[in-house]
Amino acid sequence: METTSRKLPFGFYVCALSFTFERLAYYTAKYGMAIFPVLAVAKGGLGLTHAEGALLSSWFVAFTYITPVIGGIVADRWISPRILVPVGEILMGLGYLVAWQATGKGSLLLCILLVAIGTGFFKGNVSGINGRQFTDEQMLNKVFSLQYSFVNIGSFLGTTFLVLVGTTYGYRAMFLVCGLFLFLDTAWWLFGVRFLLNDAGKKPFLNNSAVVDTVEKAVEKSPLTRSEKKRVTAILIVTIFSGIFWLFWYMVYMPVYYNFGPVEQGGKGWANWAIGNWTMPTSWFDSANGLFCIILCPVFAAIWERMSRRAKGDWSMWRKTAIGILLLGICIVSMVFAAIMAKEGKGTPAGIWIIVLTSLLMTVGEVVFSPLGNAFISEYSPKQLLGTLLGVWPVVIFFAGLGYGPLYNFLAKYSFIKAYGAVAIIIIACGLVMLAVDKKFMNLVKGDN
Repeated sequence: METTSRKLPFGFYVCALSFTFERLAYYTAKYGMAIFPVLAVAKGGLGLTHAEGALLSSWFVAFTYITPVIGGIVADRWISPRILVPVGEILMGLGYLVAWQATGKGSLLLCILLVAIGTGFFKGNVSGINGRQFTDEQMLNKVFSLQYSFVNIGSFLGTTFLVLVGTTYGYRAMFLVCGLFLFLDTAWWLFGVRFLLNDAGKKPFLNNSAVVDTVEKAVEKSPLTRSEKKRVTAILIVTIFSGIFWLFWYMVYMPVYYNFGPVEQGGKGWANWAIGNWTMPTSWFDSANGLFCIILCPVFAAIWERMSRRAKGDWSMWRKTAIGILLLGICIVSMVFAAIMAKEGKGTPAGIWIIVLTSLLMTVGEVVFSPLGNAFISEYSPKQLLGTLLGVWPVVIFFAGLGYGPLYNFLAKYSFIKAYGAVAIIIIACGLVMLAVDKKFMNLVKGDN
């Protein structure tokens, strides 16, 4: 009976596969939003500058991180999440169709708006519905770990295979297929909603007396103790450094596309992407990240679990964040090394192996700390600030997404080797300083009242 009760119901796969279809289209479109605008009109693009392409890519990422906060508020209080999910899928599909028929920058801005609003209705609410299917809290780690795998599978399939539609038939056709996948996703959700357990998402999430009582207790205006204030400070500091990490993490994609990417895909050809007579799509850089995530996340989860059993315990969240930042700095060093090899476009293109190394380093930096953010906040946050502090985490990523395009455009004014070399030094120095003050940080987290 125990085995049977822990078997995942069909409703789980309704939610998880909805994520797979949606993320498949999203990550494909994220790549297309950087490449399609900068391609010459004769090659099927819009003929915009790299600076404009970087800004569009930046806005696409940023606004799809902020709208789920708003969509969550709507689902909490007013509209059934089961209704919001297909509405979000349809809006995203329409957004991709706008990109399919884009005539200029304004069309892509409309695409971003529709996809952002649709993501806000979809993303957090599918997770909320999925979690509420399970009454056994011990199942939730398994549920969301597996859901994360479905997300990465969608990302990998999109950036590996769906982008081939763009390189073969044109990026407009690729956006069309992205839209069709969202309409397929809508049909899948409408078919599968009947299989969701425990009336999950049938009413607004807070339209339940037990949940309302819990929320009301969590937001009581009881004064924070001295220890709690220290913990809030620690959480905010880690959140800010995670934002710094994501700012440079997202920015790495821009030089990979625009500097090291092949000329026929909107780049400057500083790296050799050819396999015989065939040129790899630069989206395979994204694919490598997705594949490495699928492989490494369970590996690091096992490592942290084993370390937690040691007498001295696991590494602190601060140390893990510092190591993630250090690895990102080394990732940028590898790009600088590739630019030196290629003489910034004046010499022989660098081998593709260094681009793969760049992807590996940035992915390891990501999985070392990023999946643990919500757990860290949940463990140390005062109850009356838990929702607020959990909400700050994605908001910081919104600002990081908003900033990486302008940052890339600023650095593009200078020699790549000098500009990115300086960035790498700053990031690595930041990580080393964080490691040096690790014990002081943990005293802040675990200090007495």
